[in-house]
Amino acid sequence: MLAHSPHLPLTIWYTNGNREMTAEDEEGALFALSHRDRVHRIALCTPVSKLGKFINAMDEEFPILDRICIGSQPGDPTGQMFPKTFQAPNLRHAWTSCRPIGSPLVTTTVCLVNLELMDIPPSPLFPPSHILTRLSLMSQLATLRIHFHSPHPNRDVETPEVTHVMLPNLQVFSYRGVSAYLEGLARIRAPTLKVLDVQFFNQLTFTVPRLLEFMRASEFLRFGAVKITFDGDSLGLMAGPDTSWQQRSLRLRIMCKHLDWQVASAVQIFDSISPVVSGVEDLMLFDVDPNRSANPRDEVDRTQWCNLFRSFSNVKSLGIQASLSGRLSHSLCSVDGEVPLELLPNLEVLQHLGGSSVDGVFTSFIRERRQGGHSVDLVASSSYVPQQHVQQYMRNQEARQQGQVQVQKERWRQEQEQRRQEAERLRPQEQRRGQEELRWLQEEQPWYKEELRLQREVRRLQREVRRRR
Repeated sequence: MLAHSPHLPLTIWYTNGNREMTAEDEEGALFALSHRDRVHRIALCTPVSKLGKFINAMDEEFPILDRICIGSQPGDPTGQMFPKTFQAPNLRHAWTSCRPIGSPLVTTTVCLVNLELMDIPPSPLFPPSHILTRLSLMSQLATLRIHFHSPHPNRDVETPEVTHVMLPNLQVFSYRGVSAYLEGLARIRAPTLKVLDVQFFNQLTFTVPRLLEFMRASEFLRFGAVKITFDGDSLGLMAGPDTSWQQRSLRLRIMCKHLDWQVASAVQIFDSISPVVSGVEDLMLFDVDPNRSANPRDEVDRTQWCNLFRSFSNVKSLGIQASLSGRLSHSLCSVDGEVPLELLPNLEVLQHLGGSSVDGVFTSFIRERRQGGHSVDLVASSSYVPQQHVQQYMRNQEARQQGQVQVQKERWRQEQEQRRQEAERLRPQEQRRGQEELRWLQEEQPWYKEELRLQREVRRLQREVRRRR
């Protein structure tokens, strides 16, 4: 049917991971690939065992190919490489998990707008200098993703000789791998970069001095808010201009377990990029691991917490999740009577997030700051309140509390009034009941009459005695 169809652009699309590709599907895809002058878009995601035959069929020029997405299924990296005779002079969007080493996909395409190299097997044959040389020809590139499937030792990463590569239109850069390889790629200069997404594999140390240069080259990577999330198996960092998070300029994840390791990793990263986070005014710390135990590895040395906060000298509002309050309350206190005012010197508000009350939380820290002439307001809130809205939030809280007091007073007054009205209503009944009981005693009980007579006689005798005296 395809052979007799009109000469229109073809789209080859097969990405259904829930359905196994049949022999008929394979035959149809291969037949469509043979019409190279008509193929406009390709999307093939199949097991490695079947991927090779499709890639080998792409051995000539595809003149109108605009978009290609080809690779193995997630978690199943392939060592397959595009044929050296493959050409796509008008290719603008490329996603692949095939071997990029020497691939014409990154050596012959210069019109690319989006380039995504995913699940790359670690290899010394693919150093940073290799990709930098190819990227230098892609001036239109707007999105670049380089994701390795697994880590390789930092010592195996070759240092590039390239001074820098200018990508004037790059807006999104995403990387997954080890820090040494990112240091090599940090020779890129992207003045219009708006989103930096980095994921590091687990490693002991992070030495990324060139990352700071890479970030400072962009006029858009300026941060006013930072959110740090400690999870069960990773550390997440998110930064943006403000707490609306409509623009998440920096997303960074480090794959490591245990709280002490996560904090130590965060200290190393922020110590390297401290100049670009020095203007942050809103800082949030969350622990989302529900199984955080009493494991010694989850106990963080006070010095590590202090080193983390030293990178944020301009923070005015600090939000700490209730589950972290106990760990941090001690770390923020003075040692040997010395108040650490150099730590968070501009702090104005400390928010206890998720806690219903601030009683007993950060008491020593607040007292020491007040004694040092730098008062800090302590606020309990269910979610983080942006620094510029805290004062209004506190006024609303105070008004709400005053309103609650007034409501309680009014409720107490109404209860008292109801009791008084009930007493007024019952008083005539009580009086009538008393009169009836008195009448019954007087009329029906002889001993009561005798008791009254004796009382009258006693009073008469008392008067007589007083008179004679």
